[in-house]
Amino acid sequence: MSGPLTGIRVVEFGTLIAAPFAARLFAEFGAEVIKIEQPGTGDPLRKWRKLHQGTSLWWYLQSRNKKSIAIDLKSPDGLAIARELAASADVVIENFKPGSLEKLGLGWDVLSALNPKLTLVRISGYGQTGPYRDRSGFGAIGEAMGGLRFTTGDPDSPPARVGISIGDSLASLHAVIGALMSLLRVKTGEGRGQVVDVSLYESVFNLMESLVPEYDLMGHVRTRTGGALPGISPSNTYPTSDGRHVVIAGNSDAIFKRLMLVIERPDLADDPALATNDGRVPHDAMLDAAISTWTAKRTMDEVLAALDKADVPAGRIYSVADIVTDPHYLAREMILPTELPGDIEVKMPGITPKLSETPGGVNWPGPMLGEHTDEILTGLGLEQRAIGLLRKTGAVQ
Repeated sequence: MSGPLTGIRVVEFGTLIAAPFAARLFAEFGAEVIKIEQPGTGDPLRKWRKLHQGTSLWWYLQSRNKKSIAIDLKSPDGLAIARELAASADVVIENFKPGSLEKLGLGWDVLSALNPKLTLVRISGYGQTGPYRDRSGFGAIGEAMGGLRFTTGDPDSPPARVGISIGDSLASLHAVIGALMSLLRVKTGEGRGQVVDVSLYESVFNLMESLVPEYDLMGHVRTRTGGALPGISPSNTYPTSDGRHVVIAGNSDAIFKRLMLVIERPDLADDPALATNDGRVPHDAMLDAAISTWTAKRTMDEVLAALDKADVPAGRIYSVADIVTDPHYLAREMILPTELPGDIEVKMPGITPKLSETPGGVNWPGPMLGEHTDEILTGLGLEQRAIGLLRKTGAVQ
């Protein structure tokens, strides 16, 4: 598959979510991604959530377009292969506990000496430095420390989480951004490779908007506000007469006025005290009550039709059943059929972002453990006899 990253080789020392998702994004846009897995078991994600023929559906998505080589990193021969792969790579991505690569003899000092143009992406809970660097950290902990959990949920309930591993995924996106910045520097001849240090908590914290200056200057501690967007009015979730909920965003001043006219409250639309957001925020409860009174008397379809006609942003809350049949998702190819083992076709998420000239794509779903071991080792110059000996000793699978 060609793509904007064709010719880039990525070696992934990763398990579960953060490093594998970052590597998946590289693979979807043409990079050759070689995933190193432990013989026998492979990435634990292979057994997470719903399984098809013993393999996780999440695995088939998370590892699409990747090549799997099974290497025992505790074996000297296996470690030598891993070192050689890293030396041939443009990017190495790992999400081990800090210091783990060094214990294996694959630290930055070793890898950069072998390959001065290498970009090493290191994803960890707390980063490679600082007093917490050696603590274990999963995405959930990053969400808590980064401030997201404290602001998520209803005011009278304990802090909640969103239903996905968002801390890990945010770290993945920051990892890709950092890696591409480093690659650009190398490919334009502006400098050597470097370490991209990504922490889970900092990736979450980076999205927390004006949380810190609001506290520092005004002593304001942002807390849980349920479905409302704090400090932006009106923006919330409202009930409809058919037992559903609609999200309405009357954020801008012009939209607010149009929204008030739709809900038949011209008095609020023309009230000078409500003309700007800072005037509306103190009256959040009153505005939400007025909007809810209107939506509660109408079905979801009636609410959306009226708001769409008035150019007021609003939307239903989609379940996966809504997503896979939605005409807009389908028109933008965000639902792609994928063939799994046993000639089973399954819907998978499409590719994003959309590039007009060099779009990404999917060539194959997540591979079997060690499916590409021979191909990769042959590419390193090993003959079949040598590969057979490595298998016999357990260095590879």
